[in-house]
Amino acid sequence: MAKAKSVFFCTECGNETPKWAGRCPSCGAWNTLVEQAVGDGAKAKTGGRSRALRAKAHPIAELDTAQEIRFPTGMGELDRVLGGGAVQGSLVLVGGAPGIGKSTLMLQICGKLSETAKILYVSGEESPRQLKLRADRLGVQSDNLYVLSETCLGDVLESVEEEKPDVLIVDSIQTLYQDSLESPAGSVAQVRACTLELMQLAKGEGITVFVIGHVNKEGSIAGPKVLEHMVDCVLYFEGEAHMSYRILRAAKNRFGATNEIGVFEMRSEGLVEVPNPSEMLLSGRPDDAPGTCVTCVMEGQRPVLAEVQALLAPAAQSVSRRTSNGFDYNRAAMLMAVLEKRGALKVSGCDAFLNVIGGLSVDEPAADLAAVLALASSYLDKPIGNHVAAIGEVGLTGELRSVNHLSERLSEVHRLGPILAMIISIVPSVLITWFAGKLGYTMGSKYLTKLNGGMMDKLMYVCGIVGLMVIGAMVASMVGLTTPITFASTGLVLQDVLNSILPNLLNLGIVMLMYTLIRKKVKTGWLLGICIVGGVAINALGLLV
Repeated sequence: MAKAKSVFFCTECGNETPKWAGRCPSCGAWNTLVEQAVGDGAKAKTGGRSRALRAKAHPIAELDTAQEIRFPTGMGELDRVLGGGAVQGSLVLVGGAPGIGKSTLMLQICGKLSETAKILYVSGEESPRQLKLRADRLGVQSDNLYVLSETCLGDVLESVEEEKPDVLIVDSIQTLYQDSLESPAGSVAQVRACTLELMQLAKGEGITVFVIGHVNKEGSIAGPKVLEHMVDCVLYFEGEAHMSYRILRAAKNRFGATNEIGVFEMRSEGLVEVPNPSEMLLSGRPDDAPGTCVTCVMEGQRPVLAEVQALLAPAAQSVSRRTSNGFDYNRAAMLMAVLEKRGALKVSGCDAFLNVIGGLSVDEPAADLAAVLALASSYLDKPIGNHVAAIGEVGLTGELRSVNHLSERLSEVHRLGPILAMIISIVPSVLITWFAGKLGYTMGSKYLTKLNGGMMDKLMYVCGIVGLMVIGAMVASMVGLTTPITFASTGLVLQDVLNSILPNLLNLGIVMLMYTLIRKKVKTGWLLGICIVGGVAINALGLLV
């Protein structure tokens, strides 16, 4: 019996060698060579399949590009990440951690695409009844949606030939296997071989294929690295376990911009699009807190506002600790060195923590200035202000450099300005008005209850005292009472004598007279009459001027 032949190929670059080695002779990666059996049956089956799907060569001048080959998926955020929609005959790889929402996303777009196209959903992890339960929860009901629970690639291809779908969804690539290969499903050899067959199917038949792939503990697609080179688009579904928001990022796109993101929110009814991720990422930001600064980063062609937080504390050990989440560690260390050397801040003796809110990963130099300001704000314990957005690259000499797409970034900052003003100003004022009004009403009600218990008399007594004091002061300052009486024998002026005793003594006498009459309960009408008549009479006699 002839011994089965085997070759070794690199999971990083795909280079094949007849013998195993610790280091790949092509890319130089260590421990990446994996053995794959090669038999006559495999060659015959693969070769026959390739010839059946072989396309004809055409002169480039005869090719017509007027027809639109791109179609919408029904979800705007997914269309944005794909570059404006899915491309007919493309192979799209969607990767993410288990339970992140990959299957939910694919099943939701089935509900949209099934209105105009025929869909075949192949699942190797769930039964048709389980898929039906998930579809009912998401509200997906269509006669153009076909489901198949199968793991053998040959049977899947036969179903494709029978149903002739416009879109094929495979969940997941790690569950498929070829009969010609002896390795189990999910192995490097099976993943690469099945992906190659699906790519030939997409290009040969013009079927748009979506393939779901799980990620390993390093966060990359499980399987050979060459798998990402084979497909047209690589989408990563990212998110935090304790947060409901999900980010769909394009790591590779032959038909659009890379690093484009789409934002979704996981709810009970499925994934809901978030058209304004800047508002989502800045929600819940504390007011006038030190160690936080807003920046604007470009995610593909989309400007997104992100919050960079920093915390500096005295080092608990002899060696300072450095931690960064969502920000490049080496770049954060470089910015801290610039801050200490050029900014004269002794941050080397502090434990430093840098975090980007919302699970967003910032990897462009435009966020340097925001990180530096957040670190300095935390070190000095002084807030920056909610109205500040920092955009710029920081060099090793401490200089500030300009960044690309500055106009788009500033437009995003200005666009979100009214929203931030409403959140920061209007909302607190409404809350203060509501609670302050409620508190004032409650305290007023309690005070009126106390007044009915005899406190009103005391209050009126106090008001009477204050009123008399005010009236007396007004009389003394506004009414001028002087006498022109002069003693001829001595030349003594009576008013001078009264002033030497007490200035405005006559005014005080009138006030005390009125007070005495009030205490004797003389009526107000009589008091007015006495004042008028007495004043006229005394003035006529020339006793007062």
